[in-house]
Amino acid sequence: MPTPDFVLALRSKIGHDPLWLPGVGGVVFDGDGRVLLGQRADNRAWTIITGMVDPGEEPAVALRREVEEETGVLVEVEHLLDTGVVGPITFPNGDVCTFLNLDFRCRAIGGEARVNDDESLDVRWFHLDDLPDLNPRHRALVLGAGDFDGRTRFVS
Repeated sequence: MPTPDFVLALRSKIGHDPLWLPGVGGVVFDGDGRVLLGQRADNRAWTIITGMVDPGEEPAVALRREVEEETGVLVEVEHLLDTGVVGPITFPNGDVCTFLNLDFRCRAIGGEARVNDDESLDVRWFHLDDLPDLNPRHRALVLGAGDFDGRTRFVS
């Protein structure tokens, strides 16, 4: 999805100044224990599925929406895995954002994995022992979600 309208409205007032935004991430597993990852179009990096929470939107609802929009996969959000801050990030256009992320373990319940928007180059299921290069935070989330013990991790 393109930049949400509420962010564009804020940017029209504050320019490239830093924004603090709520974000969600999903570690999505299928019935075979594989994890769903997307390859970003902007930097070619493989990542878990992520997105922004719209004003007034519940985080789990936002994550279900983002996963379906980006991958075509329908999910059930099962557990909160992690909370943490990502950023600040300076985007190519000069915008600066820091995200308060809520990351969840999810289970695929329908749909077919495919590139479903212009944010991704590829979308694919991976076995945990055959993951592509991931940033350290996403690798830890994926591996931790594989044997999640029910305790949410709070980064401090």
